Amino acid sequence: MRESGNTILITGGASGIGLAFAERFLEAGNQIIICGRRADKLEEAKAKFPALHTRVCDVGNEHDRVELCDLLLREFPNLNVLVNNAGIQQWVNVQRTEEEWAHFHQEIAINFDAPIHLTLRLLPHLLKQPHAAIINVSSGLALAPATWAPIYSATKAALHSFTQSLRLQLEGTKVDVIEILPPAVNTDLGGPGLHTFGAPLNEFADGVFASLRRGEIEIGYGDSERRLHASREDLAEAARQMWLGFRKRNPEF
Repeated sequence: MRESGNTILITGGASGIGLAFAERFLEAGNQIIICGRRADKLEEAKAKFPALHTRVCDVGNEHDRVELCDLLLREFPNLNVLVNNAGIQQWVNVQRTEEEWAHFHQEIAINFDAPIHLTLRLLPHLLKQPHAAIINVSSGLALAPATWAPIYSATKAALHSFTQSLRLQLEGTKVDVIEILPPAVNTDLGGPGLHTFGAPLNEFADGVFASLRRGEIEIGYGDSERRLHASREDLAEAARQMWLGFRKRNPEF
């Protein structure tokens, strides 16, 4: 994809990985729209980076997604890059599930329904642009799941598969399809303090943008980069070892 001169939507762009990407895209000379569920977080992001355009949107809600796409096509006719970044992670013990289905479905709606729906709705417009890209932020857990986050891991595996199909279908068009597979990164994904053991956010984002400049289309970092080249046996063992380590640290789970 082009490094500059793009008009880019980043879902879940008010904090964490999304905001780190927004900062770097801005520095490279792009117009950036971020959306998120919380107006206060969007306002904080806007105060930090005044050039940002912001929009309150719950991408887990179909009506909100339709309204967002309509606004984008109306107010940002040069939109040419979609970054499907929004995501939530919930710990789920499948032997103890007392919540209603809506609690679990929210994770599927945000992590998987949203990127597919936004992609399909915006793709006709992207195909008309001189240069375009769809960037899906999945996870290293798409390759070796975190057993304590089974729905999250499954949605990321599904997004990984969808991205591969999308890339093949769009071969020969002007739409590049890129997948970013983060490892654990120091953000508030899943709740404050859960990922403090992960990669530093700025180091991760800098690494991703170096890979983007090299034209890579599957971008891992650290452990997730290694998983991209691992055997099925190694991935299965990685999942088992993560599970054993988690149970040792969280015996009450």
